Amino acid sequence: MRIDILTIFPEYFNEVFDFGIIRRAREAGIVEIAVTDIRDFAHDKHRKTDDRPFGGGEGMVMKPEPIFLAVEHLLGTAEKDEYPEDAKVILLTPQGRKLDQPLVKELADKEERLVIICGRYEGVDERVSEALVTDEISIGDYVLSGGEPAAVVLADALIRLLPEALGNEASAERDTFSEGIFDFPNYTQPREFRGMEVPEVLLGGNHAEIEAWRREKALEKTRRVRKDLIDKGADE
Repeated sequence: MRIDILTIFPEYFNEVFDFGIIRRAREAGIVEIAVTDIRDFAHDKHRKTDDRPFGGGEGMVMKPEPIFLAVEHLLGTAEKDEYPEDAKVILLTPQGRKLDQPLVKELADKEERLVIICGRYEGVDERVSEALVTDEISIGDYVLSGGEPAAVVLADALIRLLPEALGNEASAERDTFSEGIFDFPNYTQPREFRGMEVPEVLLGGNHAEIEAWRREKALEKTRRVRKDLIDKGADE
């Protein structure tokens, strides 16, 4: 998979992808990540990427021209050309489809090329949504200063689902939300810590009992903390 990230702050990503699973996936050629500075496609002397909104209002809005030009450059297209079928152009915005594990899996399974646009200020000119992007995605019902943290979240969630990225496919299959509920509680050494002991069922070696206990505890916590997930599963 190739992931292109468009931003006006490319330095934000200088080291964030150089650790852990993402670093190993990049080194193994499982994923390629490239960051493009939108300002490089603003052709005025001030490299301006934002302006005041028509109709008045507070703040600034990101201009369409530099974003269109940057995406067309990356995808090797020109104005009015059709974009390659294997490319998704994603705008990270609070108004987008909420990112969840099924959406992450959908993108990881089906897509080979993602272009991710990081918005800033009061938002992005609506013509970007109307004529350029294929998907709008939100990482939650809150507002960030820009799309850069969301791009890191999306990339991290995607990369861990790519074949061979984790080295153990079962790890991804057991992740929280992979089955629509929380992960089960995990314990490691020491067996006793400050009076808190590891549950006896995990020490007995009976795999059927362990699986049943893990499932029960996962459901128990999901009901307590995120009952909406249980209700959603019952409706589907």
